Amino acid sequence: MNNIYKLSQQGYDKLLAEYNSLKEDRRPHAVERLAKARSMGDLSENSEYTAAREELNFIDSRIHEIETIINNVQIVDVEKSVDAVKIGNTVVIETNGQKETFRIVGELEANIQEGSISDSSPIGKALLGSRVGSEVTVKAPAGELKYKVIEIK
Repeated sequence: MNNIYKLSQQGYDKLLAEYNSLKEDRRPHAVERLAKARSMGDLSENSEYTAAREELNFIDSRIHEIETIINNVQIVDVEKSVDAVKIGNTVVIETNGQKETFRIVGELEANIQEGSISDSSPIGKALLGSRVGSEVTVKAPAGELKYKVIEIK
């Protein structure tokens, strides 16, 4: 059974751009590099050949991974509804007097450094469907954490 990968249109476009770059630029360059390294002689002691082969294997694996995602993608219609938290919304929450802002996205787009959390993460799951003023509880290894939804954008 294949997974369904949830992506925003922006996330899908970014993934497609990476795929095209890999297929049209990086892979042909890696194949050329491998052929050049192969022509240098003894492959058993040729570190350039080994590095070129590893690079090509990495690129081919990533191409396959992206193809799998593209074939099983669900483009999430990012509604700018502010009634309840949905994928695509930015949510301002408060816990222990501290405010934090998160954007709820699909798993493949999650990046905590950029403030994007997955809809399947504990916080993301708890926030989905909540409304301004709602309090949600998230079970964490350190115990239960309580968050209050301050704003939905």
